[in-house]
Amino acid sequence: MMKAAAEEFDRHGYDATSLSRISAVAGVSIGAVTFHFSSKADLADAVQQEGRAVTLGGLERLTAGPLSPLRLVIDLTLELARLMEQESSVRAAIRLARERPDTDAWSDAWLPMVRALLDQAYERGQLRTDALPADVTLLVEHLTNGAEAYLRGRMGSGPAFESTVAQLRRIWHLALVGVSSDDGVILPQPRTRAPSQAGAAD
Repeated sequence: MMKAAAEEFDRHGYDATSLSRISAVAGVSIGAVTFHFSSKADLADAVQQEGRAVTLGGLERLTAGPLSPLRLVIDLTLELARLMEQESSVRAAIRLARERPDTDAWSDAWLPMVRALLDQAYERGQLRTDALPADVTLLVEHLTNGAEAYLRGRMGSGPAFESTVAQLRRIWHLALVGVSSDDGVILPQPRTRAPSQAGAAD
């Protein structure tokens, strides 16, 4: 039943999924569903909890190894991408958290771990002095969000579909070595309006 619920929430989202549809996909009666879960919200809560548990289980196996903090952060994001590809409960947890804003975000389960590792990496000199842990944490969050968007946009597209893990590994390589061969490249500064211009426009 939980697998069917995760697959339905993952494919159709919270609003478009019904308990009757889940019961049909699971091959059980609606009474059997409501015996365990009195409402769709209760079942969605259980799916989110399972997705978070699967996520934490995968990450805990990685952190048991002897890798350096920065390498662990990279491997953790690759593991998150793998879980998104292979585990419907994880994809459902991500989507349900987005569509049910009163619940905990999926990233709340692993972002603190990433930030702690990046703090360690910074203290050990594994990061450049201007690569602050808070900014690299934000990069990791963007990378995982992008990986999920890529996955959702291309699921079911056939053999041409590239593994999200392989794509993320290439992006990490770019992030680590940099993309510019020109030392003189300077990032553009955000454009701001002068007070007089702001007042004139309002």
